[in-house]
Amino acid sequence: MNHVAGADRGSVRGGGSGRVGGAVRSVGRALHFPVTGTARGIRKATHAHGAGESGLGKLIELHAVNGAGDVMITVALASTVFFSVPTDEARGRVALYLAITMAPFTVLAPVIGPLLDRLPHGRRAAMAGAMLARALLALIISGAVASGSLELYPAALGVLVASKAYGVVRSAVVPRLLPPRFSLVKANSRVTLAGLLATGVAAPIGAGLHTVGDPWPLYGAFVIFVAGTFLSFSLPPKVDSAKGEARALLAADEEHLHGPHRKEQAKRPGLRTVGPAVTHALGANAALRCLSGFLIFFLAFLLREHPLAGQSAAVSLGIVGVAAGAGNALGTAVGAWLKSRAPEIIIVTVVAVALGTAIVAALFFGTVLVACLAAVAGFAQALAKLSLDALIQRDVPELVRTSAFARSETLLQMAWVFGGAVGIVMPLNGTLGLVVAAAMVAAGWLATLRGLLSSARHGTRPRARVA
Repeated sequence: MNHVAGADRGSVRGGGSGRVGGAVRSVGRALHFPVTGTARGIRKATHAHGAGESGLGKLIELHAVNGAGDVMITVALASTVFFSVPTDEARGRVALYLAITMAPFTVLAPVIGPLLDRLPHGRRAAMAGAMLARALLALIISGAVASGSLELYPAALGVLVASKAYGVVRSAVVPRLLPPRFSLVKANSRVTLAGLLATGVAAPIGAGLHTVGDPWPLYGAFVIFVAGTFLSFSLPPKVDSAKGEARALLAADEEHLHGPHRKEQAKRPGLRTVGPAVTHALGANAALRCLSGFLIFFLAFLLREHPLAGQSAAVSLGIVGVAAGAGNALGTAVGAWLKSRAPEIIIVTVVAVALGTAIVAALFFGTVLVACLAAVAGFAQALAKLSLDALIQRDVPELVRTSAFARSETLLQMAWVFGGAVGIVMPLNGTLGLVVAAAMVAAGWLATLRGLLSSARHGTRPRARVA
């Protein structure tokens, strides 16, 4: 009897501890679910439609990490170089920053693509190296921010070069990770959208870390880029394979010209080996990249000195930044929806819309129109780039497609640097500045309009030469 009673008491105690343990586990799962649930949701989205099996999902996640780390460094540098001093001094410091970082980058940028062409078997290592370099440079910049050392400038140049090197390699990698029946435009849309979303999430986090202390966003960037270093090696080994690839030339020489009119063609060194539609689309995209770089730097100083009506300088910059980001995201989404329908017409149309918006904003300068111009510029840049990707996929043989992506991305980055340099030296006059912006877009649009329309009208798919 006593044994039975003891057993009953033991079972009661056991049942009570079991209930307590179950309750603790339930609470733990409830607290853990927001993290694990969000992670599973992100993984499900990035790996959908075969992206997980092909390896594209890993690249999407890596690009999100890249965007988050870059925006952390941007927040730290903006607060140090731009916001921490009076406007006149800030302009001089940013001019010095551009002279020390972007001028050398203009020389280095043309080397990045060809150099990486020579390392086709080490793409994962190259991406990991770009991540690790930025992690270490973030620590160097954090020390320079605290001490006011001039180490900030060469370290910032290193970050810029590493970031662009990652971008060139990423453009070359995407075509090798396409899932079955997956267009290159759709893949690039997913990758780009992931980077934009990560940037939108990381920017306020970086601003919050900055309130703790100037170096803290850089510590956050260090952690993010270290994670990106390891994530780079999780990409499939086929990323490092150069099987079936060759090098694309953006300008042909006599040795690489073919066909019955070889001698006549040899007299025209400007003949493009990737097809006229691609080169004209590249010119139009370069005009939009010039516009983007120009607006970033010109409006940053203009709105700090002359905020939008009824707004502070910080709010004015925030309005323009949010508008540009929203336009970019919308352009990416629309590009995925349109897929590769008439890419030449899409490019001609969006550049014309950007040009018209810039002209109207210059004539009737005001809060709404400046925000509209930022949104339209972001939208046009994203949609035109996706259309360029579609043309490369359509007109450039697979043999040289990877190389063509890498080299075109390098040229677009140089165009952005040029536009930014013009923006920094412009007088702070809104109407004059936007007239110059419109002139940049008009030059690119008029130079490429005839070629793009001719390509769209004939619907030909020129045979690209292989070097």
